[in-house]
Amino acid sequence: MKRKAKAVWNGTIKDGKGHLTTGSSVLDQTQYSFNSRFAEGTGTNPEELLAAAHAGCFTMKLSLDLTNAGYEPGELNTTSTVTLEDGKITRSLLQLEARVPGIDEETFQSIAKNAEATCPVSQAFSFEIELQAQLIS
Repeated sequence: MKRKAKAVWNGTIKDGKGHLTTGSSVLDQTQYSFNSRFAEGTGTNPEELLAAAHAGCFTMKLSLDLTNAGYEPGELNTTSTVTLEDGKITRSLLQLEARVPGIDEETFQSIAKNAEATCPVSQAFSFEIELQAQLIS
């Protein structure tokens, strides 16, 4: 399987702007700029897209792992916060709230930690990944 995305940029780093388009058209000439990346400007940015990819991948992998262990996941709600410091992406913090009927805390934490370590996006990252997993009854 291969997936594509295209970036177009015009102008200098501070005054220029660009847009991103994905093969699925979910992003269709979606704006990005210096301000959307380093301030609070309109549009997206690479770090936000990495965070979305990490949260989505981890949550799907956790669902798979829970199902394979004999549990039926209720709601899995994950937020990924990607940190950019000094021009380098340094961290992704995964914060999970999960409703999984019939699972004990120790088993839940073990399965969640395994999903964090083995989801394809986690494996692609070379920076720190932290998981904070909360089981909600």
